Amino acid sequence: MKATRFTGIADAKARLGQELGLSDWMLIDQERINAFAEVTGDRQWIHVDVERAKRESPFGAPIAHGYLTLSLLAKFANECISVDGIKLAVNYGLNRVRFASPVKAGSRVRARFVLAEVDDIPGGAQLVWQAVIEIEGGDKPACAAEMVTRWYF
Repeated sequence: MKATRFTGIADAKARLGQELGLSDWMLIDQERINAFAEVTGDRQWIHVDVERAKRESPFGAPIAHGYLTLSLLAKFANECISVDGIKLAVNYGLNRVRFASPVKAGSRVRARFVLAEVDDIPGGAQLVWQAVIEIEGGDKPACAAEMVTRWYF
């Protein structure tokens, strides 16, 4: 799916309830998991000790940090959504975040975005997106969250 282009707030309001973005697949390899561990200081063995994770983990392999998966929403949203005439877009927060299924090292993930709410704010709009990060071949999503963004014009 190509990026959905918005011409403004009225355009966004007209698209409420629609799926407006499907990102490309992205590989979550061990190198990315290790880099995230170093940046955040979260070096729990289930993420970074490949041999131990294969032996002792209930998943049979190292898994990505939940927050690594969640952090990809910004990248995926930028692939899927563009806005004409915008001065600034910011992440405002998250609602109802759940990590339904682990992302094993070597898996590919992508995100879907449905526009759930659009509210006027001074100078722009606040939008709530139902975001789901899927695992290729998986039956449950890796992550589901309501992503709150603000657009300023």
